[in-house]
Amino acid sequence: MKKVALFFGSFNPIHNGHLILANYIAEYAGVDEVRFVVSPQNPFKKDLNLMDDECRLRMVKKSIEGYPKFSVTDVEFSLPKPSYTYDTLSYISEQEKNVQFLLIMGGDNLPNFHQWKNAEKIVEMCEILVYPRPDSPNEVPEQWKGKVRMLNEAPLLDISSTVIRRAVKENRDVRFFTTKEVWEMLKKENFSGVD
Repeated sequence: MKKVALFFGSFNPIHNGHLILANYIAEYAGVDEVRFVVSPQNPFKKDLNLMDDECRLRMVKKSIEGYPKFSVTDVEFSLPKPSYTYDTLSYISEQEKNVQFLLIMGGDNLPNFHQWKNAEKIVEMCEILVYPRPDSPNEVPEQWKGKVRMLNEAPLLDISSTVIRRAVKENRDVRFFTTKEVWEMLKKENFSGVD
């Protein structure tokens, strides 16, 4: 059965930290594919000013071109908002019955995972791959043991989309924080107003 790790995010914009982590998971976590799920609205980040959905989707597509273990989906664009992981996971599991899905999660989300919509059902539906984040715990809470795998060997890069957006606004050149294609799109479309 094909194993697909789902990487949810606003990717506002996608950056090298996202790509390096996804590449690590694709090559070292025993999955066949990492699928970027571009989210229109994160229920925990309601005040976030997002770039246009289609623009963020194009940036991800450009960034992953040519690497066969990466794909991207806009499935959440047509689902009710805000986007909840459980709802999206249920929908795509119904659409792709012969795929085993895994969920990629940052270590900073693990302590509050119990607050996610239907967290217990998510754990029943798929294994969760947790990558380290600065100052996040690296131990699995007792109730999630056996269904949560810590990726403590994954590279730890503290690059944020917020820093990139702020740099563009301040006319700073941080081209090496993201791909050449994304950097050119950010400059061309003049996203300096997004913060």
